[in-house]
Amino acid sequence: MASSTSAQDARASAGSYRERLFVPLRWWVQATMLLATLWLAFIVSMPAVAAWTATAVLVLITFAGFAWIGSARVEVRDGTLYAGTAHIPVALLGPVEPLDAVETRRVHGVDADARAFLVTRPYLKRSVLVPVLDPDDRTPYWLISTRHPDRLAAALGARQASD
Repeated sequence: MASSTSAQDARASAGSYRERLFVPLRWWVQATMLLATLWLAFIVSMPAVAAWTATAVLVLITFAGFAWIGSARVEVRDGTLYAGTAHIPVALLGPVEPLDAVETRRVHGVDADARAFLVTRPYLKRSVLVPVLDPDDRTPYWLISTRHPDRLAAALGARQASD
C-alpha cells in the first residue's frame, strides 16, 4: 500500500494526475436494496410481467445513471487540466487551493459564483478551487471534486512551475 501511495505522489509531483470520480460502492448497494424493495411492492400489486418490466426499466435507469455520473475524469497531462468534458491549459490557471469538506460546501454554496465551472459530485466532500487567469474567459474558477485534493493541487502546481 505504501509503495502505491508513494508512486502516486511521485506522479503528482512530476505534474501528472489521473482520477476517475466513481460512484461509491455504498450507493450501488443502497440502490440495489431500494430496487429489490420496489420489485417486491410491484410483484404483489400488479401482474408479474408488468412488475418485472417496471423493475428492469428502473434497474437500467438507475445503474446507467450511476455509470454516467461516475464516468467523470480529472486528469493533468501534457500541460492541460482535464475535468469532465472540459479542458484548459495549466498556464492559464492561478494558484490552486485544495479545499476540505467545510470549505468545499462554502464555495459550492453561499460563496458560489454562478459563472464558475463545476465538476462536483455529492459523494465527494473535498475539492480543489482552480482560478482561471485567462482574460478572454468569463469563468472565474473551476471547482473540481476529488478524493485527493492535495495530490491534484501538487500536480497542477508542478505543471505551472515547469511551464
